[in-house]
Amino acid sequence: MANAFSYSCRDCEGMEACPASVVAETKDEVWKLMQLHAQVAHDENPADWDNETRDYLSTLIKPVSV
Repeated sequence: MANAFSYSCRDCEGMEACPASVVAETKDEVWKLMQLHAQVAHDENPADWDNETRDYLSTLIKPVSV
């Protein structure tokens, strides 16, 4: 089994109703997809995320086996 990483938006505090999730080969790819999702679905600008927010979001990226 190959390793990958996942992120589910519903795991983020305040986003429990959002069904979006991503799985990718690398954490970097997951971050890019998270940022795109935040822009498109939640009208957020990831450039505005402070270090505390980024640190919190990084804890929501989980290793998975595919």
